[in-house]
Amino acid sequence: MSAPVVFFDKDGTLVEDVPYNADPERMRLLPGVGRALRQLHDAGCLLAVVTNQSGVARGLFPESALAGVEARLRELLAASGVRLAGFFYCPHHPAGTVAEYAVACDCRKPAPGLILRAAAKLGVDPHDCWMVGDQVSDVEAGRRAGCRTVLLNPTFTRWDRDVVAPDVGGAVELIGRPAADIGATRAGL
Repeated sequence: MSAPVVFFDKDGTLVEDVPYNADPERMRLLPGVGRALRQLHDAGCLLAVVTNQSGVARGLFPESALAGVEARLRELLAASGVRLAGFFYCPHHPAGTVAEYAVACDCRKPAPGLILRAAAKLGVDPHDCWMVGDQVSDVEAGRRAGCRTVLLNPTFTRWDRDVVAPDVGGAVELIGRPAADIGATRAGL
C-alpha cells in the first residue's frame, strides 16, 4: 500500500490569498501551516497542491510564472521540514481572454480531473486521499474524485456535506483521527 496523500488548495488554504498572485515574493504561509504540514509529513503522508490558476487564462500572467510560484511554495514549506510530493494546477477558465486557455475543462475545480490526474501520477487511489481547501469548489472536487474532504471555514461549526475545520491545523487534527471520530465530528456530536 502506498503512503496516504493529502491534497491541499493553495490560495487561502496554505498561503495568504492575494488574488491572481504570481509574484513569489508576495507569498506568505498562513499561520500554523508549516507546523501542521510537518505533522502529516512526519506521519508518512505525501502532501500535494491542487490549485486553480485562472490568471493564466485571463492573461494576467503567463503559465511559465507558475514555476516560480511552485518553487517559492516548496521553499517556504522546506523551511518547516516539509517536502511536497507534487504541485498540480489548472490554467483554464471558460471566460478567459487567452484563447488556448479559455476552455471548459475537467481539471478546473470543482471538476475532479486535476485531483484524479494528481492521484494517478502519485500512484494512489483517490478514495484513500484527503482534499483540504477553503472554498466549496475545493471540497466538491475532492468529493467528486472520491476523496475524504475538509472545508476550512472559521465561521462554520458544521456543514452537512463535509467535515469543517477552522484552519489547516484543525484539518490535520481531523485527518489524524479514526474514521468513527470524524463521522461524529461531521454529525456535530
